Formats: sequence, C-alpha cells, structure tokens
Amino acid sequence: MYLEHKFCPAADPVISVTDGSVIEGYASLFGAEDQGGDIVAPGAYTASLKTLAERKGSVKMLWQHDPTQPIGVWDEVREDGRGLYVKGRILTDVEKGREAMALVAAGAIDGLSIGYKTRKAVREPSGRRLLSQLDLWEVSLVTFPMLPEARVGAKGDPDCEVWRHLADVLKTASRELRGG
Repeated sequence: MYLEHKFCPAADPVISVTDGSVIEGYASLFGAEDQGGDIVAPGAYTASLKTLAERKGSVKMLWQHDPTQPIGVWDEVREDGRGLYVKGRILTDVEKGREAMALVAAGAIDGLSIGYKTRKAVREPSGRRLLSQLDLWEVSLVTFPMLPEARVGAKGDPDCEVWRHLADVLKTASRELRGG
C-alpha cells in the first residue's frame, strides 16, 4: 500500500493558536492545484470520514508525516464548502508536542499536509490529477506543505484585524511557553 503526502515549499504564513495548544486550519482546499499538479474535488474525503466515524477511528496528528511522532489529536476534521477543515490540540505533555508548539508559536512552522491513499482519480490531458475519493490517514504539521495555502490559521481570508489578533495570540503563547 502506498501512502501519499502533499509537501512542498510554502509562502505567506498564517497562524492561529488558542489556549496555548489548540490549532486550526485547512489541510486541503477544494479546486486548488497543488505544486504536484493534483486538485482535490469537493466530497473527496466524505467516504473516508464516514468510515472512520463508523469505526470510531480518527485522523492522526503527526509531526512531519512521521508515524512514530504523534504530537496531538484532531478534535474536528470535516469537509465544508472550502475544503478539509481541521481543529485540534497539540499535546504539550509529550516532548515533540512541546517542541512543535514552540515552533508554531514562533511562526517557524505553519504548514498542514495530508497523508492519504488515492481511491479514485482522473488524469487530465494537461497532466493534472483530479482526486475524487481519498482515504485520509493523517494530517501533519509540516515545514513545507505541497499546497501552499494549507496552513494552520484563521478561518477565512486574513485581514488587518486578524493579523493583529494573531500577533497578540503569538505573544501570549510565547510568554506561556517561557513560563511567565
């Protein structure tokens, strides 16, 4: 079995940290072409998320796609009109979780990347692949997401108020991580 990852250099970091360890963002955006030429269609995760729910399973939160380094839990994983939205908690009781939280709070890490198996896809004449059914296994915090817009961040498009709020959140998180 071949597990695919979406991973590439990123741009325009956007970070949302709440209560020192809660993160959220879009791990996948429908209709957006990633740097590997793949486009995820709306509904691509529906069957996978349904199967996971029926089995009482979960999408794993990993560090850099390393299955030996879980760093937290995704409390919410769902499709909406925009893409695959995730919200979860980095567990700071584990060493790698503390490191990840410090890097997110500092703005050094802000990418989200999915690990999945392709169930249905169509290759277009242009060479792009339209992914219509995926088995989602994990969503990782990564340095370089394949889809540059896949970020830990605020819902919707950022504006000046969001950027100011994010700066305040980061300062608070940084102080908490330093113990004061």
